[in-house]
Amino acid sequence: MKGFLIAGPASGVGKTTTSLALCAALRARGLTVQAFKCGPDFLDTGHLSAVTGRPARNLDGWMLDEAAIGKVFAHATTDADIAIVEGMMGLFDGISGQGDRGSTAEIAEWLSLPVILVLDASKSARSIAAVLRGFEVFDPALRFAGVVLNGVAGESHYRMLGDAIRSTSPTPLLGWLPRDKSVRIPERHLGLRTAQEEPEWDQKTEAFAALAEKQLALDELLRSTPDLPAELYREQRPAISARVSIGVAQDRAFCFYYQDNLDLLERAGAKIVPFSPLRDAHLPKGIDALYLGGGYPEIHAPQLSANTSLAAEIRAFAQEGRPIYAECGGMIYLSEQLRRGDGQVFPMTGVLPVEIEMTNRLVRFGYVEVELMRDCLLGTKGTALRGHSFHYSRSTASRELPEAFHARYTLSDKNEVEGVVFRNVLASYIHLHFGGAPSMAAAFVNATEEIAHSIAEAR
Repeated sequence: MKGFLIAGPASGVGKTTTSLALCAALRARGLTVQAFKCGPDFLDTGHLSAVTGRPARNLDGWMLDEAAIGKVFAHATTDADIAIVEGMMGLFDGISGQGDRGSTAEIAEWLSLPVILVLDASKSARSIAAVLRGFEVFDPALRFAGVVLNGVAGESHYRMLGDAIRSTSPTPLLGWLPRDKSVRIPERHLGLRTAQEEPEWDQKTEAFAALAEKQLALDELLRSTPDLPAELYREQRPAISARVSIGVAQDRAFCFYYQDNLDLLERAGAKIVPFSPLRDAHLPKGIDALYLGGGYPEIHAPQLSANTSLAAEIRAFAQEGRPIYAECGGMIYLSEQLRRGDGQVFPMTGVLPVEIEMTNRLVRFGYVEVELMRDCLLGTKGTALRGHSFHYSRSTASRELPEAFHARYTLSDKNEVEGVVFRNVLASYIHLHFGGAPSMAAAFVNATEEIAHSIAEAR
């Protein structure tokens, strides 16, 4: 199996466009493409999943250690022909200025992935060669499979750029990307619009594939790059019998999940049962727990609020003592009401005695170290977890509730209390990656099984 990591000197240089174009073109050639995204981002993984036809995975060197990253990569690529990893920010940007901890470069080194460097050439001429040369020598451990120039004005501009690069660099020039409206993805306050909101993914995927076939030297790239070491992508997958069923909200309002969280739950003995709070009037039959991920409930608040039958069933589910785990948007959905930025107020499910107000700026952003303050669905008191926070809202409890986490936000170094435990509901703004502490998935499944048995015996 071959693999590549798509990186750049900064955000906004064309990494996502290049990654989606490569994924689409290689899939169109009949290859099974497994995509990944460095960092905690949910939006890019959604688009990569749509283009490849299979779930993309997050590779985050801060939330997961090297061994966990290796397991994620091996599990996802066992049946793949090629792996495409989209980097985050700049290639060497991590959690500090003194090393590559948490960076895209760290992932490339851990997984022995050659790097395709994407450079924004829209305002450059010969100086682009100096930028490339700096990246080539900055970390001798990295291998560069090629360079892609984005935002090129035309053939004459590309010739000038190519002459500069070929005269100074050993890295192959793979081609250039013009500005192309057919592959543009609109943005909103959290970043790109979600993949679920793109109405014509088949057409967009064809456009991405056509762009790569026309503009990039795909044959040369595949021919010149050696296969990855076999131990990186071969994994035995034992058959596991499901002990519980977990309903997972999945639609346009709730689409922010780490795929590996769902996989780890399955490996711990859960059957994942998708449902839609936007479309379904009732909960799936026979489920033992709920997992409500993040997304955009504020955008879809009118539809969610109007689905009163499902809201009533979720309230009854919680009142019976069934487990519910909710992250960010999921917690908003469990609140009594949501006040949007336009002043409109929408009743939510009313599971938690909490009100949510949308804000016009980020309230919390960045990585979070978490310690459980009490025994709960995800583990015992004192368990250390890692996650990410990114939200434009604040919550207010109408009465005192047991608190869930001690949280330290790495960007601000602030220590705060986050999240609530109410009955068998655990809810917070933090998106936790279960791969950072695999005991989380087992704890969730075991707690769900114990609660199900207790309820059955009480009947």
